Amino acid sequence: MGLMTSCDEVDLDSLLKDGELSEEDMANGLKEALKVGTDTSVATLSAVDGYYGNEALKIFLPEEADIIVDNIGVVPGGQKLLDDLILQINRSAEDAATEAKPIFVDAVTSMTITDAKDILFGEDTAATHYLKSKTYSDLKTAFQPKIKASLSKELVGGVSASSTWSTLTSKYNSVVDNPLVGGTLGLTPVNTELDEHVTEKALFGLFVKVSEEEKNIREDPLARVNDLLEKVFGELDN
Repeated sequence: MGLMTSCDEVDLDSLLKDGELSEEDMANGLKEALKVGTDTSVATLSAVDGYYGNEALKIFLPEEADIIVDNIGVVPGGQKLLDDLILQINRSAEDAATEAKPIFVDAVTSMTITDAKDILFGEDTAATHYLKSKTYSDLKTAFQPKIKASLSKELVGGVSASSTWSTLTSKYNSVVDNPLVGGTLGLTPVNTELDEHVTEKALFGLFVKVSEEEKNIREDPLARVNDLLEKVFGELDN
């Protein structure tokens, strides 16, 4: 359920007319809510275990690599390589998450009063949908090179995700090339680039967190951490 139902629109109009809540207050309150929500989301996901420690957002290998996961037992040292790789790609996403902050700030700053009204009358994730429509392309452009660079960083145990991925796929593909194993089991080589997959999954997780923060501010008075949020969302609760 959204912050307000359609029958509540008269209440908002009354608040605006009576001077209890100005259009500027309303727009600024929503901008402040988005700033708080996006700051919290970025801080959470960029911390150690921001992705890796969240079972709902943890990033796994692309579907093309399922054949490796399903047959990891045929790869020498395969399970450890796989475990290390999952940790490494999540560390790479955590490393890249801070790239979102300035892009979100630009989108929030450019929000109009009309945008704010539409969002307040929308669903409980209307602000998140607005941000996604305004920022996804820019976020992907900013994230992908950062993710690619992060995948090449030695973030875990002095080894990079790219290196581990290369080792894992090379070992797997060498097994596949052996007709006594690959031929018998009907296995095929895997040659997938990780950066596109990790970028998309990292952005998915980012917007999930933003939507959670938005719902929290809409629904929980304790999440309204300053006077402006209390004024705007407190009035709209009535």
